[in-house]
Amino acid sequence: MSLSGKAKLAGVIGWPVGHSWSPRLHGHWLEFYGIDGAYVPLPVRPADFAEVLRALPRMGFSGANVTLPHKETALALVDHLDPLARRIGAVNTLIVRSDGSIEGRNTDAFGFRENLRHVLPGLSLAAGPAVVVGAGGAARAVVAALEDAGAPEIRLVNRTRERAENLAKSMGALVRVIDWEQRHDCLADTALLVNTTTQGMSGQPPLPLLLDRLPLTATVTDLVYVPLETPLLADARRRGLAVVDGLGMLLHQARPGFEAWFGVMPEVTDTLRRFVEA
Repeated sequence: MSLSGKAKLAGVIGWPVGHSWSPRLHGHWLEFYGIDGAYVPLPVRPADFAEVLRALPRMGFSGANVTLPHKETALALVDHLDPLARRIGAVNTLIVRSDGSIEGRNTDAFGFRENLRHVLPGLSLAAGPAVVVGAGGAARAVVAALEDAGAPEIRLVNRTRERAENLAKSMGALVRVIDWEQRHDCLADTALLVNTTTQGMSGQPPLPLLLDRLPLTATVTDLVYVPLETPLLADARRRGLAVVDGLGMLLHQARPGFEAWFGVMPEVTDTLRRFVEA
């Protein structure tokens, strides 16, 4: 579609940024909803990030997504910080307010929760203990989502126990750190298993986790989306377990930002998934 001089502008800031799927995703929504707007990749070196962030209002941008390596840096630079972004410790969405100030949000917890809700509408995150593998930024967003959804217990498993303990201390009392050697046994009464690591991604080794003790009523989800079916999900599917891939989280986490910038809350549809997968 053609752009006018009144087109609303947004983009994704990262270094590098060429791998990002966000321009394709937001471009699809702009076309689908007939919005006079554009979403562009913005490759920004770390040394230039603060200057570029402050220039967004002056350049007429409604906001932007923030990806690696700027997510944590943005915390200290925005004028207003959403409480959830503060809890997670990272900003992935910038909103330029009407007065030119910049608000930082994190939509990863929303994306995680909405992906599960979209694929498995009857799933309750409060139904039983959840096991989260990994202790990075994605794990923090998942833990926050599980806490807010009423999970009775969150078992955090990570190769480096110290990193898991640091995450647990900064989050809620529901988080219990499990030794890496006990990762198989802690699945016994689990309702939800979440892999937040890169293991299972194309070019990476599979997650070394045995699902034998996982109840048949459990759900398994992997934040990795390349490939869509990781070895973990393939194993879970063979066992008859409910599985949810990671692509939906990527799609759903983009929705609140799009609404803030362009005025429409977009939907995640099968057509959109096929478009992004292509």
